[in-house]
Amino acid sequence: MIVDLPDTTISKVSKKLVSIREEGGAVALGRVLTLVISTALGHEEEAIEAANDASREHPMRVIVISTADETSSGETARVDAQIRVGGDAGASEVIVLRAYGEAADDEESLVTGLLLPDAPVVAWWPGTAPAVPAESPLGRIAQRRITDAAAQPNPAASLRERAASYAPGDSDFAWTRLTLWRAQLAAVLDQPPYEPITRVRVSGASDSPSTELLAAWLRLQLRVPVELTMTTRATGSSGIHGVVLERASGEIDLERSLPNVATLVQPEQPTHDIALPRRSLRDCLAEDLRRIAPDELYGEVLRGGLALLDEQESVGGSAA
Repeated sequence: MIVDLPDTTISKVSKKLVSIREEGGAVALGRVLTLVISTALGHEEEAIEAANDASREHPMRVIVISTADETSSGETARVDAQIRVGGDAGASEVIVLRAYGEAADDEESLVTGLLLPDAPVVAWWPGTAPAVPAESPLGRIAQRRITDAAAQPNPAASLRERAASYAPGDSDFAWTRLTLWRAQLAAVLDQPPYEPITRVRVSGASDSPSTELLAAWLRLQLRVPVELTMTTRATGSSGIHGVVLERASGEIDLERSLPNVATLVQPEQPTHDIALPRRSLRDCLAEDLRRIAPDELYGEVLRGGLALLDEQESVGGSAA
């Protein structure tokens, strides 16, 4: 069910939600969190679809704030709302607030009256994110703040901005997309011959912040030189291309030459094809919503790992 409330107020939206629940159209019980999505006008649906899919694992209230860009800021102040429940909202209830003019200036005031009581708040910026998420209007009320460096105009610079402004509770899909890679590499190193890694080579697309974070994670965890190569491929997979771990008995080569399949080559072992797809928005969001507490490892990699990687490059590849 979809209910449109043009040129409305937050108070009227809240009352309509109560009315819908009383009529049996939606049940608020069992919602485990409030997800607040901040996006640009006309770019709401992809994020809403991902949230609806993730809500089957995390029942929640989804509040979407979509605002016009600065060129449209001269419009008359108003808020057009839409409430989606039932089959149009997965296992959540979705409230879309399209704010125009001065009504878009204070996002915090738009959502405060719609937050679920005694439930954690997660803020998500699918597109352009604030320079300092924790100090933004939505970031101040959220226990978890999710950004996506890959969606920023300059992904590499965005990672450095996130490192400089990091606060516990910050997260980024560039890190979440690494889960399968980190699990596979850890599984390989858990097998004989248990030799120390002496050097690492990481390659990926020039616009892939996940590739840099993977290199930073390996640099931090293994404390060995990491050679990072960022290139543009005409064909094959974007994102991370591959990782080579060097040790005395030979190289471990995990390369993703196809979009969803990686090849694992190890000394004296048969070659394996491994499913290693690029993760969808739904998968990334669902994983991040499983952890409301700060992701301490992400903070360490973002601040310490990237710093070690940058320091290594500045001194010509030497490692501490």
